[in-house]
Amino acid sequence: MKLSSSVKTVNGHTLFWFSIIFCTVWANSLIGTTDVKNWLIENTLTLIGLLFLIGTNKKHRFSNFSYLLICVFLCLHVYGSKYTYADNTFGFWLQDVLHSSRNQYDRIVHFSFGLLLYYPLQECFSQWLKIPKRLALTLPVLTILSASALYEIIEWLVADVFFVEEGVSYLGTQGDVWDAQKDMAVTFLGVVLAAVFYYLYSLFKPQKSTAK
Repeated sequence: MKLSSSVKTVNGHTLFWFSIIFCTVWANSLIGTTDVKNWLIENTLTLIGLLFLIGTNKKHRFSNFSYLLICVFLCLHVYGSKYTYADNTFGFWLQDVLHSSRNQYDRIVHFSFGLLLYYPLQECFSQWLKIPKRLALTLPVLTILSASALYEIIEWLVADVFFVEEGVSYLGTQGDVWDAQKDMAVTFLGVVLAAVFYYLYSLFKPQKSTAK
């Protein structure tokens, strides 16, 4: 009982600080935004994700490492909404450094979506839903790829149907007709790398000895 209570206390303390960090970045992205309408559209899914984390927190908690990964991804996403993804200042700096033809910040976030959210999903499938280990290794890959495709469909609906005036800023295609496909490709690369890293770690990590 003492061990279980300690784990919950550590998770709660860590979650508090991750929440403070994210809320600070989120507030800063709103205060300094150059396009409030675009910010609101971009952060709709952020709000849905936060409601999911809050709603499941009492019954299910991620590990500290998963909360770290989720926090980093959410911070990257909301920072992108501050200037719009196509006009992100860090993306412009990276564009100059890499001598790229476009602002690559949106690619970074799509790559991070696959790389950073694989482990939390794997944890959700294996520990929350008790799915067999092998299936829990592959389901996060399929889930993230499906979510990536769904997001591109949502982008199309937002830009072409619901918020036409904000469409160009929200899409951030920067004139690339294959932007959606490339976004999904870098997401695929990120999630595959994460899956490979996790699989190799699970093979070589030291096994805990059980006392008789």
